Amino acid sequence: MSFTSNVPSGPLEQKWTKYISEIKLVSPANKRKFQVIVVGTGLAGASASATLGELGYNVKTFCIQDSPRRAHSIAAQGGINAAKNYQGDGDSIWRLFYDTIKGGDFRAREANVYRLAELSVKIIDHCVAQGVPFAREYGGLLANRSFGGALVSRTFYARGQTGQQLLLGAYSSMLRQVKTGKVRLFPRREILDIVVIDGAARGVIARNLVTGELEAHSAHAVILATGGYGNIYFLSTNGMNSNVSATFRAYKRGAYFANPCFVQIHPTCIPVSGHYQSKLTLMSESLRNDGRVWVPKDPKDKRPPQEIPEKDRDYFLERLYPSYGNLVPRDVASRATKLICDQGKGVGPTGYAVYLDLSDAIKRDGRDVIEKKYGNLFEMYEKITGVSPYESPMMIYPAVHYVMGGLWVDYNLMTTIDGLFALGEANFSDHGANRLGASALMQGLADGYFVIPYTLGQYFASKSLIEINESHKAFEEAKKEVFESIQRLLNIKGKRTVSHFHKNLGSIMWEYAGMERSDQGLTKAKEMIAQLREEFWQDLFIPGSVSEFNQTLSKAIRVSDYLEFADLIVEDALNRRESCGCHFNVAFQTPEHEPKRDDENCAYVAAWEYQGRDKPPLLHKEPLVFENVKLGIRSYK
Repeated sequence: MSFTSNVPSGPLEQKWTKYISEIKLVSPANKRKFQVIVVGTGLAGASASATLGELGYNVKTFCIQDSPRRAHSIAAQGGINAAKNYQGDGDSIWRLFYDTIKGGDFRAREANVYRLAELSVKIIDHCVAQGVPFAREYGGLLANRSFGGALVSRTFYARGQTGQQLLLGAYSSMLRQVKTGKVRLFPRREILDIVVIDGAARGVIARNLVTGELEAHSAHAVILATGGYGNIYFLSTNGMNSNVSATFRAYKRGAYFANPCFVQIHPTCIPVSGHYQSKLTLMSESLRNDGRVWVPKDPKDKRPPQEIPEKDRDYFLERLYPSYGNLVPRDVASRATKLICDQGKGVGPTGYAVYLDLSDAIKRDGRDVIEKKYGNLFEMYEKITGVSPYESPMMIYPAVHYVMGGLWVDYNLMTTIDGLFALGEANFSDHGANRLGASALMQGLADGYFVIPYTLGQYFASKSLIEINESHKAFEEAKKEVFESIQRLLNIKGKRTVSHFHKNLGSIMWEYAGMERSDQGLTKAKEMIAQLREEFWQDLFIPGSVSEFNQTLSKAIRVSDYLEFADLIVEDALNRRESCGCHFNVAFQTPEHEPKRDDENCAYVAAWEYQGRDKPPLLHKEPLVFENVKLGIRSYK
């Protein structure tokens, strides 16, 4: 087990080039001898599976859905960043690097972020070659638009369905390898344990969601690309199957978990409409390119928004942040929206919404132009709310969307368990305390297409691995532990539904560990979570049996992990004695209600080590050293 970042020496701009020119390689003939497990088929997992299969490795790929195409990456709408500077507006790899570091409130590792910016240009070329239908200008050149936290247009997009189109590209590449036999797909599987032998990850325990059967799968390395844990808040923009179980089980096996309290709240989501709602819907950040966010200046003004004249509107983001206006980063826009609504200036039935208005853009550019850019988003909004954004402003409010926390990884994307790698949203590595819009797709594809093929080879070439298979006693022991944990859930035989406990946990997390936090609230949350966890293990009801398609059981397994993982989020939030990015503790703020960092004491990655059931986790700190960027106040005014 190693807790060193393994960042190469040398100038920042040369680290990755130097690294890939000096690493040990595995010959094509020897690649056939290695078995790799990839968990997840979103952009990170699908691209990794496709590339590793193409290189000659034998890959087993697991997904929780019936089809890899249903991975949550498909829901990404707005675009993918790349420092191509096609607009000639001053963009560069350095500017994308700096914007990402600053956007994350200076809480990310410089070397990893620069590599991401450097690889961004290759991603676009690769995806165009695959046939991804990016939007183009009239003359045929690729089009760009702006996203939050940037003063340039660097975001490539495919209308409002960029994630879907990118995933189809990665999926088709992966299916090509399935056809050749280099990749084997295992759909409808959930990973419930990582098998560690002699300190190295050597396989997984998977549950077949259709039959309930537990399966053991061995490999020489395991790659987790399982996404984030935003669903711990119950209401989020995440797909309903998104969960923390695979990464949390890895944490329990010895992988450190980094910055779990860094949870991103997206400012433009359709507001909560009722008590029985099970998820929320994102309205792409790209809408803030042409949309303006406002509320009536007079909180008592109840006129329809179309009837409120310009002079009676408060475009509060433009007023508070004149340089960036409506395109401030997500955490900044979310806090400003919450503050406006807390002051009683919100709109809609609950008072917890603001207007996102594209009427100026429709008048300026014409409905046809706006429809080409955002048509599917407008259709989605109208289907959900019954209101056409062409005729009336959208109503939006912040919601949980993404997590910057994840398994701690080094420069090679390897966790503290040898041979266990984490890609995309499952790791912590690139976004610090706040992710800029259109950077998740960039990270997922960079990790899968361009980083893991090199770093995995380096691992195999540097380590001598004994041959093992599923008959090894470690697999039987792990399978037995998983079986007993499932039986424990089934034997509770209480009266409450899984959703009852999940919803209550989500309410606690949103209230006390959401957009705004306090020591008093976080301490209260710890007590409430412990009480709820006790009730869960005494009064949970799961119908059906283990040996059938049992969605309630599947959800109960995930919620049981959430009830433990929630403690880690709260502990991390309490321990970080500053406000930064999305982590806003009211005790640490400027007079303007902005986060107040403590660079002297808190410029570190918090990496938590599991110590056992009912024991507090152990905190390790990776110091963040900034040799190329000058730490400064993160201002968007």
